Amino acid sequence: MNAAVNAPPVPAALLTRRERRHWRLRIVLVLWSLGLLGLAWLLGIAADTLTVERQLLTALAAVLMGGPVMAAAFRSLRQPDLHGVVDQLVALAVIACWVSADFVTATLLPVVMMIGRVLEDRSLLGSREAVEALSNLTTAVARRIDAEGVVTSIDVAALRPGDTVEVRAGDKVPADGVVVDGVASLDTASLTGESLPMEATLGQTVLGGSVSLNGVLRVRVTRVGGDSALGRVVALMQEAERSKPAVTRLLERYAGKYLILVILLAAMVWFTTLNSAAVLALLVAACPSAMVLAAPSTALAAVSVAARHGILLKSSVFLERLADADAVVLDKTGTVTTGQLRVVDVRCEPGVSSDHLRALARALGRVSSHPVGRALAHLSGDDDVVLAEVHEQAGFGMVAMAPQGQVLLGREALFTAHGITCDPAPSHAGPVAGVSEGTRFLGWILLADELRAGVAATLDALRDLGLGRQTLLTGDRASEADRIARLVGIDEVVAGALPHDKLAFVRQLVDSGGRPIVVGDGINDALALRAGAVGIAMGGQGSDIAMASADIVLTGHDFARVATCVRLGRRARRTLQLNLALSAGWTVVLITLALVGGGGSGGALTAAVLQNCAAFGVLASAGRLLRFDERSGVNE
Repeated sequence: MNAAVNAPPVPAALLTRRERRHWRLRIVLVLWSLGLLGLAWLLGIAADTLTVERQLLTALAAVLMGGPVMAAAFRSLRQPDLHGVVDQLVALAVIACWVSADFVTATLLPVVMMIGRVLEDRSLLGSREAVEALSNLTTAVARRIDAEGVVTSIDVAALRPGDTVEVRAGDKVPADGVVVDGVASLDTASLTGESLPMEATLGQTVLGGSVSLNGVLRVRVTRVGGDSALGRVVALMQEAERSKPAVTRLLERYAGKYLILVILLAAMVWFTTLNSAAVLALLVAACPSAMVLAAPSTALAAVSVAARHGILLKSSVFLERLADADAVVLDKTGTVTTGQLRVVDVRCEPGVSSDHLRALARALGRVSSHPVGRALAHLSGDDDVVLAEVHEQAGFGMVAMAPQGQVLLGREALFTAHGITCDPAPSHAGPVAGVSEGTRFLGWILLADELRAGVAATLDALRDLGLGRQTLLTGDRASEADRIARLVGIDEVVAGALPHDKLAFVRQLVDSGGRPIVVGDGINDALALRAGAVGIAMGGQGSDIAMASADIVLTGHDFARVATCVRLGRRARRTLQLNLALSAGWTVVLITLALVGGGGSGGALTAAVLQNCAAFGVLASAGRLLRFDERSGVNE
């Protein structure tokens, strides 16, 4: 298999080959045109009699700069948009300059307008730089451990699922995987936005691109290349970069009508005043250069800020929907809770040592793939227990042989089936597992799903933001759902819901005029995520189907990012409204000045310079959005 198959889907360079060739040609034409204008100016100083020569030089400069302008205007006729309106108006202005033999203006006008296009491309490159920075999180070399335990340095593209790699202090984790040995602290801030290091221990999932701060890990690779968490992050950012904000699509719908209106206005000015300078100034002043930048620059800034917080937007469209949200629907397991069981109590039979029971349970848990077993594997205890003939009985538990005889771990029915007498399982909302050794029952272990940190505070923050209707929508039993809802302050609970029930509930909420944010992580949440106004997947440990169905993916485990999404959406909308008002108002002012002032000497060039000032102002306004950082408390 080609190594490129495993490479994350990132661009090879910030500019494509075609874009680089395009800009090189523009730069060459600008240099030649300005050189010809300079030569004509020098000839004018040297001799006043070389008028024809000077005219020929300026005309040649105008042709050099006018060629790309005409080509761009012709291409825009096939698919009119805001860029096309700008290109066509500039082309009309250049044609008017040619007709009036004003070759100097015909040369300088495209040069000045090109500055605005540079500003626009610069804002797009900022998004591409963010994608390239993410791709640089991967390491080029991985330390693979073969079956004999020999460590070999290989290209990371050669890694395959199932390989085991060694990660030392200072190394980057080369691919997604599961820790099979060792303990280390991992810096995941670049991937998840979480500032605190993650403690990686046995059985824990680690993400490619994380940096090991200390310790040595052995990691079994599970995902590589584009299938890894980092690969999916890059793909989502590229998808968001390509998407158009809703307001941009709306403006493009009326772009053709706006162009016709400007042409009619220019024609009216010409027939009433016969002032070509005024017509030129009007055509340039009417270019919506700043408006072209208003929505994309804001959207790209918001997408970059979101990624910095571990929030991946599949499209900038969802920023507007986040700002309008008025309700939130939450899954329980893996969303409100961590989805990982933990031991909350050990109840031993009389005369049974708690340490001995824990040691047996730990040994059985370490060879189990069941969630209960994984939780028991983290119990404290000796590692001296040796097990043989381990069998898992689906739905009942585990059976194994120890030096002291047969050991059992599981439900009450398992012990009854093996003729072992035990007390009834204690009443408990979560899972309960019993342990026996030989013919003696040792005791019960009580487990529970752990509440995710910060959920209650985040829900309070969402209420303050106007998302007052909050529903816990889960397939779990009612008693457990009610318990979790009370802990986090949710009043509305729908328990025992299957995937189609969740879909029906969300659709009913939408049909009644609600605009719900749906937050989930599992396969059974996929339909509901798709049906909500905005679907948010807890991507830290969520299923692939849930992440594919969601509109937004949270790369980490921080539930507080749900409130961050809403605040960022509303901040982005305010910024967009300001940018649209600034660009539209500035264009109206320039058109008014062009009509009142009659253009004057250099009126078109002045209008072009002022248009670039407006474009710079819009970019500066969008740049203020980049200061939004809730990790440090800056969100204004």
